[in-house]
Amino acid sequence: MYTFILATLAGLALGQEPVHATSTANKQSHEESPAQKTAAAVDNYRFAKYTLYTLASVIFCLFVYRVVIHSVRYIRTLTCLNNDTQRYFKMPSLAFGALKQHLLYAPLFRRRHNREVHLGFFHLGYIPTRFQSLFLAGVITMNVTLSVWGIEWNGTRAAALSHLRNRTGALSVVNMIPLVVLAGRNNPLIGLLDISFDNFNLVHRWFGRIVVLQGLAHTIAEVMNIVDKSGWKTLQIAFHNSQMLMTGLVAIAAMVAILLQASAALRHAFYEAFLHIHIALVILTTVFLWKHLENTHPQKYLLAMIIIWVIERLTRFGVLLYRNIGRGGTKAELELLPGDACRVTLKMVRPWTFQPGQYVFITVPSVGLWTSHPFSLAWSNSDTDGNKNQDSEKGYQISADDVLSSSNNKTTMSLIIRRRSGFTEKLFRRAERSTAGITTVSAFIEGPYGGHTVLHSYGTVMIFAGGVGITHQVPYVRDLVAGYASGTVAARKVVLVWVIQSPEHLEWIRPWMTTILAMDKRRDILRIQLFVTRPRSTKEIHSPSATVQMFPGKPNVDTLIEMESENQVGAMGVSVCGTGGLSDDVRAAVRRRQGSRNIDFLEQGFSW
Repeated sequence: MYTFILATLAGLALGQEPVHATSTANKQSHEESPAQKTAAAVDNYRFAKYTLYTLASVIFCLFVYRVVIHSVRYIRTLTCLNNDTQRYFKMPSLAFGALKQHLLYAPLFRRRHNREVHLGFFHLGYIPTRFQSLFLAGVITMNVTLSVWGIEWNGTRAAALSHLRNRTGALSVVNMIPLVVLAGRNNPLIGLLDISFDNFNLVHRWFGRIVVLQGLAHTIAEVMNIVDKSGWKTLQIAFHNSQMLMTGLVAIAAMVAILLQASAALRHAFYEAFLHIHIALVILTTVFLWKHLENTHPQKYLLAMIIIWVIERLTRFGVLLYRNIGRGGTKAELELLPGDACRVTLKMVRPWTFQPGQYVFITVPSVGLWTSHPFSLAWSNSDTDGNKNQDSEKGYQISADDVLSSSNNKTTMSLIIRRRSGFTEKLFRRAERSTAGITTVSAFIEGPYGGHTVLHSYGTVMIFAGGVGITHQVPYVRDLVAGYASGTVAARKVVLVWVIQSPEHLEWIRPWMTTILAMDKRRDILRIQLFVTRPRSTKEIHSPSATVQMFPGKPNVDTLIEMESENQVGAMGVSVCGTGGLSDDVRAAVRRRQGSRNIDFLEQGFSW
């Protein structure tokens, strides 16, 4: 439905060729002949089309790639259900392995990608991967080329500036369409292309910079044209007497303000304030830009952008109402845990089909009415699961059928929130007020989002987690163990590596891990390795069994992956969710084995 609406809006934005469409400012310039004005307007229309068509072509190519990859994985899953050796899928593709090693998985430079870049106390963001950088370079090159191509630089200065002004203005507005699509939580391309919101948000920020820079070029060209014609003294008068010029000035001022306040340093230091100011400035820009573009063809592009933004916001509002209104509303049970953490158990009004990898945005009115933050869902329960969990603690085994039959329509969802600053700090203090360490508050849940990554086709799965990143990985462990027992996955070896600072952090997931350890055939497939980086004494480090081992210090990621890859069964999937350093170490180890092993790298993070 949403994709159909986008296609309709693209047609609206392209419309028919504006043979006689020129801006009001263009009519004020007498240096261009009517034929030149018409040719320039047609060029602007064509290049706006080229921008949308080029982006649509890239989406199509990525869609074809994803269809091929998902088809291969689906066939591999079916083929390996009753195949314990999976030798064929263990063999790598040399060409595809080289592509993954040097492009798809590669950082821009040597090693660093997800580790934050700091300048003193300032957070400067993350370094894109090589593929992301190549794509962004292509987008920037395309926009620079289209901004200057076909302008008669050898003609009169006034004609060249007028043409540059209209061209950059039109491209700035047309780029707002992908800018808004990429920013949406309900972006249909996330599921269609299996690309995370985190990656789309990176591209969104770069499109925002392009829009602002093209808007500045548009403004500067207009100012230079006015000054060349009448001098600096008339500039203020021109802006004062022209609604088009004044509304354009306010719009570009708001756009520059967005660019400055969206810098990584300010965004990460004051995220909640950034988000509200960001939305207010976007609305301000849109209102004044609409007046600025009155009776011009680019106004159609802006209309398409507005409709997309309104639909996305209405969709989010509708989901929010559906998930939370009625039956007493959604309740969040806050339970204090060791290590400055809090377990949040959400009692849902209307449950959904839970999938590993899903996350939700949480709003707790008593903590912050206008704040909404994303958190990975770590566990799901139905009303009947409580008794099963009690049975598992008494030593009874839980069958795969019990897990799979209760995997749909969960009435409670659980997650772990680590105490940081802002919303998480306030939430932790709210839980501290209860003498029992447990309190219940009203909450609003938006989602679920994510859950598109599936690990069923891999014979060997290594799952790395750092700290609270375990919340993203636990559902995958549960899903694979249950799938192995029921014969619905290719997995034959699953290794969970969890890096924590203190043994007390084990309490975060103890009830859930107790359930997993009691599952049928768990010992045949699952091994758990715990690395404690800051143990208070060696007595805290002890291994409960051969399949659950504990070690002091940080793991040697390269050695762990090498040990498993030497005896891997079938294709190997390596998933990581944790600190930037851990993610970069896992990425480097996987890249090093491309060409000699069939290994895929899967990363999850919230870096926006």
